[in-house]
Amino acid sequence: MNEQNGGLTVGVDLGGTKIAAGTVDPGGEVVSRVRVPTPHDPDRIAGAIAEAVQQVRKDWDDVRAVGVGAAGYVDADRSTVRFAPNLGWHDKEIRDIVQEATGLPCVVENDANAAAWGEFIHGAGAGHDDMVMVMAGTGLGGGIISRGRLFRGRYGMAGEIGHYRAVPDGLPCLCGQHGCMEQYASGAAHTRRARDMAAADPARAALVLALGDGTPGGLDGHHVTKAALSGDPFSLEVFAQSGRWLGQALADLASILDPSVLVIGGGLGDTGELIRRPAEMSYRRALGGGEHRVYAEVRTATVGSDAGLIGAASLARLHQLLSAPAAGV
Repeated sequence: MNEQNGGLTVGVDLGGTKIAAGTVDPGGEVVSRVRVPTPHDPDRIAGAIAEAVQQVRKDWDDVRAVGVGAAGYVDADRSTVRFAPNLGWHDKEIRDIVQEATGLPCVVENDANAAAWGEFIHGAGAGHDDMVMVMAGTGLGGGIISRGRLFRGRYGMAGEIGHYRAVPDGLPCLCGQHGCMEQYASGAAHTRRARDMAAADPARAALVLALGDGTPGGLDGHHVTKAALSGDPFSLEVFAQSGRWLGQALADLASILDPSVLVIGGGLGDTGELIRRPAEMSYRRALGGGEHRVYAEVRTATVGSDAGLIGAASLARLHQLLSAPAAGV
């Protein structure tokens, strides 16, 4: 199906702290955009999404559909967010609210799926038919492309790498479980790890602490990245530890799905080689097989922070173009 025939669509990337919306053309160019804070009240979020959509479409007469990428479990018919602990949602009917408010057809997609599709069409997955993307940001999600199609599974929850139990009786997670991979391999886990390591050895962490307010609690991911780029051994060790966990997650996915390329996205993916190198080393060690196995290439995302927005818009466009759900989008 040729997306070039699909006209303009709006993509929305819904995160725990921000709502990014943009009008996107068939070539993946964002022609108008807005970014607003995610309301603290879960009941106000859907309305804020609709308002953002109206803002970015106001100067365009031919917007045809809306795609919303939302963190959490999205049902198979792409209308409802079943569970999103970071947003405080349970069984939230997003599609109908957005359609009623905007008058546009709407599809709802898991945010990692939307980002994976954006990278597959316009970024690091281009040229590959089998790709797995791990979104390591506030949470940890995964998107699977199989034979050129987005794979959701029977109930729409394939690729939920963040909430499988990696460590029995491990760290508590917002989902109610303990030991979820999200608590070890996400961007938030990376920041927490830096703070914990700095608290345990403040002298060794002196350089990165000086970039913040001087306390471990004042550290964030940007401080660690800046210090690591300058060669700070402490910060490089933080990346090594985060890469070890992320590589394990990649190996777990690759052992089941056997893709040709693995893509790291989200805030950790934005750090480039700082996370890619240790993650790839860990992935190869964890997967095993040695010279008898062909290892997938490990890349970082290239579309960047717009991947979810662009992917959601593309999926909305394809949903409008295709007459049958069996086509795989």
